[in-house]
Amino acid sequence: MTTLRQNFIRELVIRGMAVRTQASYIRAVYGLAKYHRRSPDSLTDQELKEYLYHLAQGKKLAVSSINQAVCGLRFFYKMVLHRSVDFLSEALPFSKKPVRRPQVFSGKEIEQLLTVGCRQLKQRAFLMTVYGAGLRLEEACRLKPEHINRARMQIRVEQGKGRKDRYTLLSPVLLKMLELYWRFDRPQHWLFPATTNPNLPMDPKTGQKMFYRAVARAGLPHRGGIHSLRHSFATHLLEAGVEITVVQRLLGHSHVTTTANYLHVRQERVAEVKSPLQLLDLERAVKEQS
Repeated sequence: MTTLRQNFIRELVIRGMAVRTQASYIRAVYGLAKYHRRSPDSLTDQELKEYLYHLAQGKKLAVSSINQAVCGLRFFYKMVLHRSVDFLSEALPFSKKPVRRPQVFSGKEIEQLLTVGCRQLKQRAFLMTVYGAGLRLEEACRLKPEHINRARMQIRVEQGKGRKDRYTLLSPVLLKMLELYWRFDRPQHWLFPATTNPNLPMDPKTGQKMFYRAVARAGLPHRGGIHSLRHSFATHLLEAGVEITVVQRLLGHSHVTTTANYLHVRQERVAEVKSPLQLLDLERAVKEQS
């Protein structure tokens, strides 16, 4: 292992970066060095930009993937090579992300997903938990039985994104479903253990497959992956009048601006809203004009 790589890993560890973040950042710097076949500390600004161009045009990566690589490279050049902020912004610019509104299911579609779409008890309990508590996929996979707080009707999420703990909702109907699931499956260490090894949590890929199968069986339109259940949870709460700061805490967002992305309204809700013009008595004026 080179000295640069050792220093890089040290900086990642002492700053408490998550394991997946560490792997992502190391992969970004390795990709840069491999592309130019030189140590990253010898590369020029133009060579850094050339690599970003390669990611966009050569590898056709999504903007989010390119920006993730930029984060890793910026961390390396700032913390290990001590490059200036001006250098980072000039040599390693972020790509502008297109604005995409989260896609959500209606309440009736969620009901159809959890009834018609789910044939197995574990599948229904898992998807109901993801939607009912607004969880990220990995957060749901890593739940433990002791995280279900019946006394306070809350679910404890330990070390979610950003290594943050939080509490979210435990509805009575979800509690009943989880109790029924527990009586039949008797999970021990993990609430949703892996099928092949109960000592391990469910693989996120398994959870994603559960969701896609349920969507297909329910005959619902494709609205993205299982994360759309979290989108739906947030949107439905805001539509019900729950304060945005409360939804922010339930979702575990650091900034309310992230939660504000869910303030869009569904197309069917737009169709229900009457224009204020409709409230005015203007029929006579329209007839006279015609």
